[in-house]
Amino acid sequence: MTQKVKPSPAAKQKADPVKVAEKKEPEKKEPEKKEEPEYTYNPAGKADPFRPFIQLTAAKGPSKIPLTPLQKYDISSLKLVAIIAAPEGSVALVEDSAGKGYFLKKGTLVGKNDGKVMRILKDRVIIEETFQDILGQTKTIEVSLILHRPEEGGES
Repeated sequence: MTQKVKPSPAAKQKADPVKVAEKKEPEKKEPEKKEEPEYTYNPAGKADPFRPFIQLTAAKGPSKIPLTPLQKYDISSLKLVAIIAAPEGSVALVEDSAGKGYFLKKGTLVGKNDGKVMRILKDRVIIEETFQDILGQTKTIEVSLILHRPEEGGES
């Protein structure tokens, strides 16, 4: 047989949890928010973000004027071989990579970028090329073909 034992009042007091005074932290004040100026976008002098970087141009159709053989070569692939001074105007002789020779006079069209012979000097030919850069702007540059003279005692 088992008997039930009642706990004594002193034991009852020990069993009750003791409440500990909670530490109160001092109230933290939120740092004052500084008024920041409202951001506004100023597009002056900046590229339009919705416009493509590269302008696509329509494919060039067949030109009405047929290309001369010199217009089919890149200027860098031509070699200046000789310059002939004449009272009517100087004439230059250039060679392509295959060794075929062509005569150049002032105004002759040459090169893939619509180059035109501007001047023929005693040691070089100056060609002006017009082309479009990646932004679609038309640029003009001068390219020189320089006559390389063979050194004395041997050919180059």
